Amino acid sequence: MAFHGKDYLNKSQGILYSYLACLPLLALYEILIRISQPHADYAVRISVDVWFRTIFNLLGINAISAILFIAMLAGAIILYIKRVELKYLKKNYFGLMLLESFIYAILVGTLIGAFLESILMLSTSNPLHQLNKLQLIALSLGAGLYEELFFRVILVSILLYTFKQILSGKYLTYSLAAIIAALIFSGVHYIGEYGDIFAVSSFLFRFMFGLALNVIYVTRGFGIAAWTHAIYDLLVIIFL
Repeated sequence: MAFHGKDYLNKSQGILYSYLACLPLLALYEILIRISQPHADYAVRISVDVWFRTIFNLLGINAISAILFIAMLAGAIILYIKRVELKYLKKNYFGLMLLESFIYAILVGTLIGAFLESILMLSTSNPLHQLNKLQLIALSLGAGLYEELFFRVILVSILLYTFKQILSGKYLTYSLAAIIAALIFSGVHYIGEYGDIFAVSSFLFRFMFGLALNVIYVTRGFGIAAWTHAIYDLLVIIFL
């Protein structure tokens, strides 16, 4: 099968490939959460996931059922809209998306870390919480899915819409949305029972990582941004 670079770039950025590529993240996250914490009264989850579940619970809706329903409904809509494209789905593109995400994870993490350590003289090492390896793997996958969904798809979109109502400059609008979303993304990691102790080095790293993910999301789509985030977190767990 011939590989067409332009076709891959266009399709892998689109909503169909992004949706299908992220389904394993959702499935593996939920499965590993249950396997790694079989007897826990309160399972440790990604903060954004907890926010969504809290909202559903306040509405009197079973959180797991609601999340699965939304995922299935979104999938049904996407698959219907893209039903013609679905007939010509290229499975090898998903492997290429993972490879591309892996490259971004390595490059972004290395470059930001090198910048902070050599230019600003700040160490970017982060102590991991006292969770078992399987829990950390599950949370890494969940972070890729839920944090990218919230901070990139939802938050950036809301900020863009808001700033477009009050600002005229296109680049200023996009820049402010990206910066504010990245600041919030970084700050959230220090909130809650399992939040990190605040450190300038880790805050700046996450802020710059958030900016990089914004660029990846805008230029390469949600699927690759989600997997880039998940793969980076997995590499941190494996090697640090």
